[in-house]
Amino acid sequence: MSRARVGLTAGWWLAALLLTTAAAHAQAPALLVLEKGARSLAIVDPVRLEVVARADAGDDPHEVVATADGRFAYITNYGAFSTPGHTLSVVDLVARKALPPVDLGALRAPHGLELAGGRVYFTAEGSKAIGRYDPASRQVDWVLGIGQDRTHMLVVSRDEQRIFTSDVNAGTVTLLERAREGDVSGWAATHVAVGRGPEGFDVSPDGRELWAANSGDGSVSIVDVAARKVVQTVPVGTRRSNRLKFTPDGKRVLVSDLGSGDLVVLDAASRGVVKRLSLGHGAAGILVSGDGSRAFVAVSADDNVAVVDLRSLAVSGRIPTGKGPDGLAWASGR
Repeated sequence: MSRARVGLTAGWWLAALLLTTAAAHAQAPALLVLEKGARSLAIVDPVRLEVVARADAGDDPHEVVATADGRFAYITNYGAFSTPGHTLSVVDLVARKALPPVDLGALRAPHGLELAGGRVYFTAEGSKAIGRYDPASRQVDWVLGIGQDRTHMLVVSRDEQRIFTSDVNAGTVTLLERAREGDVSGWAATHVAVGRGPEGFDVSPDGRELWAANSGDGSVSIVDVAARKVVQTVPVGTRRSNRLKFTPDGKRVLVSDLGSGDLVVLDAASRGVVKRLSLGHGAAGILVSGDGSRAFVAVSADDNVAVVDLRSLAVSGRIPTGKGPDGLAWASGR
């Protein structure tokens, strides 16, 4: 065989190896952990519970989402009170490196994040608004003013016909619905008064209820979405609730407590506390596995992520991280 033929064959093998490696990185499910204090995004093997790579996450990163194909992550850069941020960081999860950030212009202090319809929805606390970034056009293609103080987190329905936000300082949650008539914006907004400091919240899998964790009074407000009103307020004894998540089957509700370091587990039907797990110091971001078997909870002050077995309701493992883990997301690699 000629040297040219050998070189060509070797080149093909090298190209195939690189493609295979890249495909493996893209397809392997990964847990994404924002290390807020270290300004980095940790990519974690959820089986071995080990950090396998890190990438720069920009200034003051708070929340993270990944595209459906597992190729890219988007991160909100919140900034400080005096100098609010105005960018979304972007990470190539295949190459495991940061890309140029998205400049949001006049939209300040982005925080909450959701992916729907291939587009990135975000809250802009400093602008009392929510916006949407389209990766295809590389533009912020839609903005809607909310007018509530500290619009913090958001949930977007799969069909993008409803958007829900928590408005911390206003003490409200906002229900937005597509409107055929009336407001020229195309949206009808209802601001529902809840408890003090609603921060973490979630909408039940059947879309009927919104549960908001009130960080200022240790309670959870339950909102009937169709009626657009609070139907029950449940005292849960949290010192400073941070995040709230439903399990995929809708049977359990998880609330993290920054003040006590606990994870509070509630029964969605009875509204009662099932268990209170002490995780350490500063329980924050919550992520539940798709099969509902495990919950991952960022324990910010202790620099780890606790793995909670949702069948036994016990801590089954820990993932050591960099400083200040907070926002969590799945990169499925479908």
